[in-house]
Amino acid sequence: MSPGAGRETSPDAGRDGWLPVMARAAAEDWARRLAAYLADRAAVPLAGERTRAFFSPGGGPPADGRYALALHAEGSVPPPRHPAAVRALRAALERDGFTVTAYRETVGGEPDALLYARHPEGGYFLDVGTGGGGDRLTFTVRTPVLLPPP
Repeated sequence: MSPGAGRETSPDAGRDGWLPVMARAAAEDWARRLAAYLADRAAVPLAGERTRAFFSPGGGPPADGRYALALHAEGSVPPPRHPAAVRALRAALERDGFTVTAYRETVGGEPDALLYARHPEGGYFLDVGTGGGGDRLTFTVRTPVLLPPP
């Protein structure tokens, strides 16, 4: 599930090399599907009203419209189940070829889950963790810099 996988790329004369080309709406749809996949693998139901997309400028020439996306989704699961949720998700992501870059289940013996992962080909990042208070487990998908279609 890579943004730009099988899609058009654009040569960029700058330091970025080839950038994936994807419309903002398509990028948001892709990120929502990936967040749903993460929640499914963790066996955590997502709260749709708690899913938000944040677009930011991607640097480079302002006229080309490059951007990055961070999509935040929240699920609801009792804190004692957070460690099992990230444990299951870690196993699924590693099977799918992701590189897990940080991981924990507890802090001081209390549930406080954290999982960071990167897709080596797609260049996107995932972070999952206890947050937002109470029973929330958050799922964030961060894209690399993307270019909109011409």
